Amino acid sequence: MKDLLMFRNRRGARLAVALVSVLLTGTIAACGSGSGTPAPSASGAAPASSSAGAFPVTIEHKYGSTTVEAEPQRIVTVGLTDQDAVLALGKVPVGTTEWIGGYPGAVGPWASGKLGGAAPPTVLKDTGTGPQPEKIAALAPDLILAVYSGLTKDQYDTLSKIAPVVAQPKEFTDWGVPWEKQTETIGKVLGKEAEAKTVVESVLAKFAAVKEQNPEFAGATGLVATPYEGIFVYGPQDNRSRILTSIGFTLPPDLQKAVGDEFGANISKERTDLLDVGALVWIVADPVADAAKLRQEKLYGDLKVVTEGRDVYVKETGDYGNALSFVSPLSLPYTLDRLVPQLAAAVDGDPATEIPQPTG
Repeated sequence: MKDLLMFRNRRGARLAVALVSVLLTGTIAACGSGSGTPAPSASGAAPASSSAGAFPVTIEHKYGSTTVEAEPQRIVTVGLTDQDAVLALGKVPVGTTEWIGGYPGAVGPWASGKLGGAAPPTVLKDTGTGPQPEKIAALAPDLILAVYSGLTKDQYDTLSKIAPVVAQPKEFTDWGVPWEKQTETIGKVLGKEAEAKTVVESVLAKFAAVKEQNPEFAGATGLVATPYEGIFVYGPQDNRSRILTSIGFTLPPDLQKAVGDEFGANISKERTDLLDVGALVWIVADPVADAAKLRQEKLYGDLKVVTEGRDVYVKETGDYGNALSFVSPLSLPYTLDRLVPQLAAAVDGDPATEIPQPTG
């Protein structure tokens, strides 16, 4: 997983750099309690807000609660997909975290239209040690979002000295918040609860249409896996798995036990039986080469999911593979348009049916 972020306003950035050492040593009042004030506009006045009546707003999360006093204007997303919910609600973050794709501003093609005329956010690169407080502070944020994240308590405390931080919900595993909950949480903290509800409902309607048009998905088992350090399967609290369950599939009954409290886990060769499902979605580097390599393994190659042509391969790089792993209110319609035809071909009962490979 990757972390970090950044954006424009040179004057604000220079000021933040000058203050960063003070911020991080706690000389300036910390925002650990979540209190904060909006960043001033160029005129020095607080920006006007059409959502003023929604504030202050308090969000509960893994490390307590955070109160945001006024509508945020300079948002940094530490959560790896949080930028899409922000964009879907009509705001452009000043900084984003890059996870996959290398897109300008860490904004995928499924979401780039939401930038309007704004420049892409500044992307902060991951150093392998988590968020970089100095670079985040340089953006002078008035809100830091870490909803889809694995933020630690120490990281939360450090970032809270810069701006109010909304961390991951406590009721889900790290990296396990459902996209609906993520969108609704971000909608609340931005003063856009009604808009967030509309966004969520529009995507749920897309799921409902897929289920209606593909009744064969109902009750079929499904699983998402990747050949990472052997075989890695995504568990019930991973959003890739939730895509399958949202369109009618069920997950293997032993999957939760296999992954424990994590969003996914490697399985031993003795548990290859978990892969023998109605439709198995592989996320791979090369659909042709990796399929051939996997099928050479007898324990896998002899499974009915293989012999009956029900394994689906998605190239992990490229817009489709990136969207499949991103799982946001903006990426999901893009993903479903490509994934559903593959799943339909996999479960049609005819091993001779060729599973289509989207070009994107």
